[in-house]
Amino acid sequence: MNNIIITKRGKMDKKYNIIDLFSGAGGLSLGFEQVGFENIFSVDFMKDYCNTYRKNFPHHKLIQKDISKLSNEEILNLTKNKKIDVVVGGPPCQGFSMAGKIGRNFIDDPRNHLFKEFARVVSLTKPKIFVMENVARLYTHNKGRTRKEITTEFEKLGYEVKCKILCSADFGVPQIRNRIIFIGNRLGLKNAFPDKRYDKDTQTTIHNKKIKKWKTIKEAIDDLPKLSSGESSNIPNHEAMSHTEEMLNKMSFIKDGGDRNQIPIKFRPESGDIRKYIKYDSSKPSICITGDMRKVFHYNQNRALSVRELARIQSFPDSFIFEGNKISQQQQVGNAVPPLMAKAIAEEIKEMLKQNE
Repeated sequence: MNNIIITKRGKMDKKYNIIDLFSGAGGLSLGFEQVGFENIFSVDFMKDYCNTYRKNFPHHKLIQKDISKLSNEEILNLTKNKKIDVVVGGPPCQGFSMAGKIGRNFIDDPRNHLFKEFARVVSLTKPKIFVMENVARLYTHNKGRTRKEITTEFEKLGYEVKCKILCSADFGVPQIRNRIIFIGNRLGLKNAFPDKRYDKDTQTTIHNKKIKKWKTIKEAIDDLPKLSSGESSNIPNHEAMSHTEEMLNKMSFIKDGGDRNQIPIKFRPESGDIRKYIKYDSSKPSICITGDMRKVFHYNQNRALSVRELARIQSFPDSFIFEGNKISQQQQVGNAVPPLMAKAIAEEIKEMLKQNE
């Protein structure tokens, strides 16, 4: 039976529960916790990710294990016969490059076995609702057939499924990060996605309510102490990466929002990722944060961003501490679901559950 909590208005309100698969550092867990969901258990197997998760969610039950080695019996024992409200997660899917090109379906590609693990847990625990997050290109991959395969897989389990691409900047995250979100329910309800709260155009209105302008990277990180290459601060995770003199010289020519074309030809890198050798544009949201941002520099400080700055761009609070070395911390931040976007999704899921009551 669900716990009962008292809201600020004094009304009785159920506290719904959640299972978080492929939890990583805990972006989804944080967003759902902020809306009042109670953790049943979370699963991940990466050591540093798990250390970060434990540090920030000491009251959650984290299973540090390869999910494919978690037996059906173990999963059911972890639920302790509770009715599960929501299962969430972002299973890594590696098979985009080949699926469809050689006649292989997405579901059958062995590199996408972790998606099948997500579906297995949904099948076993039978949550009222599931939320699955993944990269936006999945929406159009293989001319939309991959999206259909995934939808069909959950429909076979009795879920009404819908997916939509959401942009993190639309929910107050100072970053352009597009992700596909699948929501499925077995309650006979219409799947609800959150309306945007922010927009590139300040004149946008939704339901007669004016939308705020996208948050910029400068708004997110400009108040943090200035750092030089290799310098530290007393703020957790706010330490500058050490750069070579050659790198610092190249990047010194690039202005706020500029790119490699501003580097003199004799110093300019001839090839490489177009996303590297650029400086963030302080007047816009950040580009999408990934696990390696070492050659993307601060808009007015000649260095890459600290983990704390990257975390703020992902909308993690400063109280959220990342464990491991700097590279691992960057990867944890870059692979996370922005908590503010997770929170917006969680609010809609909670309303669906209330509607079901």
